[in-house]
Amino acid sequence: MPDFNQYREDIQAIINAALEQADPQTAVANHLHKKGNLLTIGSHQFDLTNGRLFILSIGKAAVPMALAAVEIVGETAVAGGGILAKHLPEETKFPLPAYEGNHPVPGEKSIEATQNLLQTLHNLTANDLVLCLISGGASALFTQPLLPLAKMQGITQALLASGCTIQELNTVRRQLDRVKGGGLARLAAPAYVLSLILSDVVGNDLASIGSGPTVATQETANDAIAILERYGIALQDIGHAGSDVRSPTNVLDNVIIGSIQQSVQAAAAKAEKLGFHTRLLTTKLEGEAREVGQFAAALAKDAPPQSATLLGGETTVTLRGNGIGGRNLETALAAAIGLEGWDNRTITSFATDGDDGTSGVAGATVTGQTVTEKQAALAYLNNNDSYTYFAQQDAALNGPHLIKTGPTGTNVNDLILILNYT
Repeated sequence: MPDFNQYREDIQAIINAALEQADPQTAVANHLHKKGNLLTIGSHQFDLTNGRLFILSIGKAAVPMALAAVEIVGETAVAGGGILAKHLPEETKFPLPAYEGNHPVPGEKSIEATQNLLQTLHNLTANDLVLCLISGGASALFTQPLLPLAKMQGITQALLASGCTIQELNTVRRQLDRVKGGGLARLAAPAYVLSLILSDVVGNDLASIGSGPTVATQETANDAIAILERYGIALQDIGHAGSDVRSPTNVLDNVIIGSIQQSVQAAAAKAEKLGFHTRLLTTKLEGEAREVGQFAAALAKDAPPQSATLLGGETTVTLRGNGIGGRNLETALAAAIGLEGWDNRTITSFATDGDDGTSGVAGATVTGQTVTEKQAALAYLNNNDSYTYFAQQDAALNGPHLIKTGPTGTNVNDLILILNYT
């Protein structure tokens, strides 16, 4: 029977199971195969003797996805391409030109790296194939803004602070960027384009993952303007912008190869093995982080004995203060406030990429004893300063609460785990 005194070990084992399921290299290997000169990608086949293969790997999981793909096809089979990631691991031998970009707000590094990647797609023909490996974070990393960079950064920062959904943010991004909303596919024509995608978007909306560089939409600048007006953000002269809405005819397929669904199911299976009665409530959780935290606390109070309750998705944060935190830390702090005084229960909120907001940590685990002075904790929450609250608790040996993994090399939304040991 699970023992509350072992909750940290239980949580770590469940998190590990979720991350192993989201491993980008395994996901690519499951969908990419080569026999002789015949390359099979999902349900499509490509004869390497008839044309050239280019590989573009973009996003937080770009490095492991690229390593897996090149290992399968062989370096000599790749005519060009590159890697664009948030972090490039030290002492890694890259089989393609590799670049770091800016995230979550696009910057000069992202623009220059994107230009370098596009330049590798030279003299493409209708016999060539561009294999795109796309993961979360690609929106900020892979960019060619149609506005001056400072204006693009201002709009992005304002939207990130507004509490808008990722779908709304990416609708605006797609209208203000040459490579989004099918832009990459149009630039790669007449070569065929096929994408393997690791989803970090609730519901796996293809146009929202990385802002859909190989997925066209019928949105217009007016759609972006309506979103900016909804959140009271200055339009900053975006009226002259607007991406090309023509649907590219050279896209063979966009294939989801991993998402939060598989990771939460793997976490649930691990919890069962540890002796918990498991409830997987949803993989489409959305909402304001502090409200989701309150909801998680309510679930914890009503959770059946010896149970593990799991939820997957992605919350949003409306910035009210100037503290250090992220959506998972804010969720966890709100949950801790709601759970005050309740014994033998834990709530964990965790970012699968290992990088929650501006905190440098992946999330936090809280119990009914985390908060002892509710008003003090509320002050930190209202200042969006959840990281500082948990760091001070840990420094005082009232913990640990913070989950520190470093970049995990994957990104499939967030996981909330509620354990009841009574």
